[in-house]
Amino acid sequence: MREIRVDLGAIRANYQKLKSITSGKVMAVVKANAYGHGMLEVAKALEQVGVDALGVADLGEALELRKAGISSRLMCWILDPEADLSVAKEHDIELGVSTFDQLESLEPGTKIHIKVDTGLGRNGFSTLDWDRLFSALAGTEVQGIFSHLSNTSVSDDLKQKSSFEKALAKAAEHGVRIVERHLAASAAAISYPDFHYDMIRTGIAIYGLNPFEDRELEMRLVPAMRVSAKLANVKRVPAGQGVSYGYRYVTERETTLGVVPFGYGEGMPRISEGYEVALGGRLYPVVGRVAMDQFVVDFGDAPAVIGDEVVIFGPGLDGELGAQELGLSAKSINYEVVTRIGGRAPRHYLG
Repeated sequence: MREIRVDLGAIRANYQKLKSITSGKVMAVVKANAYGHGMLEVAKALEQVGVDALGVADLGEALELRKAGISSRLMCWILDPEADLSVAKEHDIELGVSTFDQLESLEPGTKIHIKVDTGLGRNGFSTLDWDRLFSALAGTEVQGIFSHLSNTSVSDDLKQKSSFEKALAKAAEHGVRIVERHLAASAAAISYPDFHYDMIRTGIAIYGLNPFEDRELEMRLVPAMRVSAKLANVKRVPAGQGVSYGYRYVTERETTLGVVPFGYGEGMPRISEGYEVALGGRLYPVVGRVAMDQFVVDFGDAPAVIGDEVVIFGPGLDGELGAQELGLSAKSINYEVVTRIGGRAPRHYLG
């Protein structure tokens, strides 16, 4: 009745395309269940093409990958204050360190990447703490130093790069040896070759989705996720028929309505407005409020029958019926759409 189809071949091809634009390493980010695509399946698929490194958010995700037999380099960077960080060394997991407490509780020999806050204001050591930080690390070797951009504007990105360079210089002053420097995620990796340093981190782009909110993606990547459901009900209704809660939509003429059993329980945004889905290669409007288990489509006079497949988003249509468009219809972004998709809809894997 509902299906999420994930093309692992597309993910491998996207990774290799991103690999071709840099002379350094490429970390594939598979946090949050690989942005909704399936963390274990995606990690296994990427190991087939010799992924340089995998990135996740927390230690729980990293341990899940290790327990599933994933042997590639693995890094995580949001650490529970109460976590036993000794398991990182035991399972060869590299840690992104952002606080002095974390730094002091590490098992000797743990591979770490120091995160410096260059302007995003989230995790990472503040510029006010850099002297203390690099004094504490003086004369040592760390696996990496990294930061993350705000993607606010070109000028802000350049300011953050300048701040990152200052952190590198400060580390050098204290004799801290750095194996890898990494600053660019998907957007910066595509936009700024001089931000690549020793490694880039690619999340949304390996799933074939656009990391930019304000422009089209010039690099050709293949969206890996296709979401569909079969019509559960189809009926002819008169003019003046209210549709779904609050009657946000009322039919202006006799028309055909179809019920798609895919609601906000599956990640279809409840506040979506003006979105269209596909039946037989043509687009039709989603009308009324999205409910927990279903939404309604107005097919007008087009033929539609119970059991017909409705494509909610995915590749293969004229233009793209994509996660980006669905996100825009809900005043959100494609990242949120694919990460939340799921619920009762099973994932099927190709390639």
